[in-house]
Order: sequence, then C-alpha cells, then structure tokens
Amino acid sequence: MTAAGDPLARLRDAAARRAEAGLRRTLRPRSAAPGAAIDLASNDYLGLAGDPRLVAGAVAAAREWGTGSTGSRLVTGTTELHAELDRRLAAFTGSPAGLVFSSGFLANLGAVTALAGPGTLVISDQVNHASIVDACRLSRSRVVIVPHRDTVAVERALAGRDEDHAVVVTDAVFSVDGDLAPLAGLHRAVRAHGALLIVDEAHALGVVGERGRGAAHAAGLAGEPDVILTVTLSKSLASQGGAVLGAPEVIETLVDTGRSFIFDTGLNPPAAGAALAALDVLEADPALPGRARERARRMAALAAGSGLETADPAAAVVPVVLGEPDAAVRAAAICAGHGVRVGCFRPPSVPKGRACLRLTARATVAEADLAALHRALTEVARSTGRSLHT
Repeated sequence: MTAAGDPLARLRDAAARRAEAGLRRTLRPRSAAPGAAIDLASNDYLGLAGDPRLVAGAVAAAREWGTGSTGSRLVTGTTELHAELDRRLAAFTGSPAGLVFSSGFLANLGAVTALAGPGTLVISDQVNHASIVDACRLSRSRVVIVPHRDTVAVERALAGRDEDHAVVVTDAVFSVDGDLAPLAGLHRAVRAHGALLIVDEAHALGVVGERGRGAAHAAGLAGEPDVILTVTLSKSLASQGGAVLGAPEVIETLVDTGRSFIFDTGLNPPAAGAALAALDVLEADPALPGRARERARRMAALAAGSGLETADPAAAVVPVVLGEPDAAVRAAAICAGHGVRVGCFRPPSVPKGRACLRLTARATVAEADLAALHRALTEVARSTGRSLHT
C-alpha cells in the first residue's frame, strides 16, 4: 500500500517526530505489591488511597447499590449516596449547593460551557488545566487568555468587554508549578464588573486552608454568590469523580443545560461511598492537610539544597525544572533507580523549555522516603551539572 493510500502513515510519522523530540509517552502499570516504589508521583495527597476506611466505604456502597450507577443522573443514576455526596461536598467547602459528576474533567466542561456561551466573555489564565482549556474552546464564547496570575490583565479584559456577561476561570493551585491563584484579587475584579469566578480546586481541596476546605474558603470566598467551585474526588479524596459547587441557580442551570452532566452516566456508587468516607476521615483528622503541606515544603527544600530549580509550594505540588524533555526523562529514570517514582512533565503539558519533574507530597511520606528522594535529587543535580556539592 502506498503512503497516499495508507491512512495510518501520518500517525506513524507524527509518532516518530514525537520520539525524536523526546515527547513519546508510555503506560507503566504499577504493582499492588507494598514497597514496590516510593510514590512521589500520584495525586494521593493525604495518603488515603487504599485506606481501610475508604475501602470499607466503597465495599458497603457496592453491596447496597451495586457496581454501576445504571444510567445518567437524571434517569436512574442518582442514588441516595449521590445526593448525600452533593450535600457533603457543598457543606465541606462552605458552598450553598453541589452537583457530582463522573470526573473532574467533566465538571469543568459542564461549569464553563453551561455558564458561558454567546454573549459571554470567558477569561482564562494561560496555564490553566487542559480541562479548562477544552471547556473554553467548547463554550462558544470569545475567550481571552491572560498572563499567569495577572489580576490587572483580568481587570482590563473585564472593563473593555462588549459582552453583557463574563466568566473568569482559574485553577486554585496550578497543577505543575504548584502556585496559588490570587483569588481575593480576582474576586474583587469580578465583583466590580458583575462577572462570575470559576475556581478549580482540584489540587487545593483537602490540602489548602483550615481542614483542607480549599483555597476559596481560605481566601474568605466560601458561599459568595458569584463564586463557583469545581473539585475532583480523585486526588485528596482518593476516589473518582468531580463536582460543581455554588449557588442554587448555578446547580439548577447545570441540571437543565450541562451537557457533560445530562448525557453522562452517573458516578459509580463505590466511588461515591469512598469519597464520603474520605470526607469523614478529613473531619476526624483535621491535621492531615497540614502534614501534606509540610512534606511538600521539605521536598522543595531538598531540591533547592541540591542546586535544582524549584518553587515554594502552596499545596502539595513541587516542580523541579530541568528544561529540555530529554533532561527530564533522564532525571525521572535516575529517581526510579533510587526507588522513587516521580512525575515527568514535557510539552504540551508544560511550555517549551520548562520540562520538569513534578514531585507530589503525601501526608504519609516517611523520613526514609525523604532520604531516598534526597539521594535521587543529588544525583540528578550532578548529572545536569547543577549540583552545589560537587
């Protein structure tokens, strides 16, 4: 078959170009065996994945409701567990009402697309998560991308708009650099211009603020009528799914018009049961979020002390910037050689020239884990010529 007649040729060619640029990705199944590797790559910030209390919550839900929700939430997919989880997530974050989706990605799609549309300006931070980027593209709104954490640019875009309505959307904690959005300043801007603020709390819920209630709660924005939160259940809550939290009018709009809610099967009951159990754990042990943040600060100090570029973490995400994709891949392999599994982020997940390791802290990271990380980062620094100890 000629190249012109081979519909897969362009895919092979594109894969070869990605490989040459160091951008090929592979799936690496992890073992369930204890001690297989030190996990500093997952989003299990509170160390609750596999916690017996969450397992018991999932098992109890499966026994009572079965393994699947059986349909969309508007048909048969809303059980009593879902309704309880809607209420509990709203109460935990200080929001008036909540609505659970089957993933955090779909929660962002639902919130942005349902609250935007023609006649609405959407303003998005340039390093927002891919789910927000895709939601903006699907919103049918004019979208303005503003420089990272730039409240002046947001104010300018709001003041200069021709549209009757506007929505500002931002991550609370940005997923790679781990820095915090200027939520108080953003809220002042939207309040002054009659806009809405959507805050994705994916990396903040369970880690930031008193009892881990999130960045908006910590900024004093809980329950404000012009603030909408999106959350994921798959990080600190060690389950699966997502939710939108906000005013009753927001939730009603999503139930009526949110395509990623209406046309998607509801979250499976075991995931709802596990998430409810995680909320119980957080309420019983309010020190967990602080322990995760403390481990993150120590991990950042180890990276900086080795001569590597990092940043002060606002939550549990610690970046270690290496520059080029190949350097990040080699660094991840060095860490694996020390028994430490870390994230390896390359374009398009990060800008060109900012390939990095992403370390993620857990409340349960032990001293021996930190010692292994120190050895790994020291070797990474030496291999890149950045070591302070050569």
